[in-house]
Amino acid sequence: MEFIDHLGLGFAVALEWQNLLYCLIGVLLGTVVGILPGLGPLATIAMLLPLTFGMSATQALIMLAGIYYGSQYGGSTTAILINLPGESSSVVTAIDGYRMAQKGRGGPALAAAAISSFIAGCAATLIIAVVATPLTRLALSFGAAEYFSLLLVGLFSSIALASGSILKAIGMICLGLLIGLTGTDVYTAAPRFTFGFNEMLDGVDFVAIAVGIFGIGEILRNLEHSAGGGRTVVSKVTSIMPNRDEFRRIVAPSVRGTAIGSFLGILPGGGALLSSFVAYNLEKKVSPNAAQFGKGAIEGVAAPEAANNAGAQTSFIPMLSLGIPSNVVMALMIGAMTVQGIAPGPEVLTKQPELFWGLIASMWIGNAMLVILNFPLIGIWVRLLTIPYSTLFPAIIVFCCIGVFSVGNSGFDVYTALIAGLIGYVLVKLGFELPPFVLGFILGPMLEENLRRALLISGGDLSIFVTRPISATLLAIAVITLLVVSLPGIAKKRKVLFAEGD
Repeated sequence: MEFIDHLGLGFAVALEWQNLLYCLIGVLLGTVVGILPGLGPLATIAMLLPLTFGMSATQALIMLAGIYYGSQYGGSTTAILINLPGESSSVVTAIDGYRMAQKGRGGPALAAAAISSFIAGCAATLIIAVVATPLTRLALSFGAAEYFSLLLVGLFSSIALASGSILKAIGMICLGLLIGLTGTDVYTAAPRFTFGFNEMLDGVDFVAIAVGIFGIGEILRNLEHSAGGGRTVVSKVTSIMPNRDEFRRIVAPSVRGTAIGSFLGILPGGGALLSSFVAYNLEKKVSPNAAQFGKGAIEGVAAPEAANNAGAQTSFIPMLSLGIPSNVVMALMIGAMTVQGIAPGPEVLTKQPELFWGLIASMWIGNAMLVILNFPLIGIWVRLLTIPYSTLFPAIIVFCCIGVFSVGNSGFDVYTALIAGLIGYVLVKLGFELPPFVLGFILGPMLEENLRRALLISGGDLSIFVTRPISATLLAIAVITLLVVSLPGIAKKRKVLFAEGD
């Protein structure tokens, strides 16, 4: 009964006309940035963070969430029609989706992607509603030692689930931790790593860093690959709906993909990209039509699309319940909450239930909006692909700089964003991944705060982390995770998993 009351509160909030409007704006923007190669939810959410100042916290999170799961829908359109994934998690969808388009079955492939995404989105939202409350209640019983150990699990898991070098992922986390600790020490008021800049006494601005590495850095990377200026000619779409046999073939893959994505989305470092790889590889092994994979199997579209949408949405669970981001997009969402003056964590549910349940209810509404809107608007989405990137990027750069400046009315933040963009570009060229850096940057202050608080409680005795059962268990999980992923056999399997989607 309590669950029904909570959902009633959520829908009452989500169905307010302002929140419906921001949900619609979010899913439309998400679809557009998913379709346009070179943008994506990370860059878009980072660039829109300054605009959330003028919104309520509920409106801001509803819109940003819509951008995230909407981009998973949009990315499949270009992946299927022109073999150019607009979003990284749609790389796997392109394998069979584009083959179907070449055979004149692009419409059914798009329909399979939309239907499986809708099924996964609704199921994953239900999982969030069911799991988040008991997890939040558990988190309320955590002390400083338990939170410190939990944060270590999050950091170590992000290393385990990174697709590149483990050593490079560790290095990026350490860099993020160092920059995250910049500013004035909370306990001693001593400046740290400020290098004499008064603007850094409050720390490095999160919005500037996010806009720099994901907005400006992404533009620099895309300019390398857009010398031609235009887009590839798009295949024409005729009939949309799958036939009876194709409908039958997408049901089981959608269910399996939803299950995989829902689980991996909760894990730190999991989310949409890893979910789509795992779902596709599993489907190749269990499907009775495995011989058709890579040649235009509709199961190869349904499974990864269900997985990446489920993974995108269940990644909200640790963010909403524990205040810990499971991936870099959730780190940006935590940044948006901080901008709104909200401390992420379990107290959001108890102190601001309308925000918590309103966001969950809006996901059901947003998924329905995506299905209703995407079919009739396919022609418009296709025309967007003809816009040359040389026309888009100057406007995006200007928007980035205006947005960063508007946060603190500081030119220093604009320079920070530009430097972060250049550094992010160089790091990616050298094979470093940016998500571990952002997770380290976000979790660094939380990690330090809980470490020092636990030591103050124990009088400086480090045994507090191993004598408390929950803390000791979490520390053991963190250590085991790092040891297992370092094994040569596991490292090879990680490389094979991500390589198979290339």
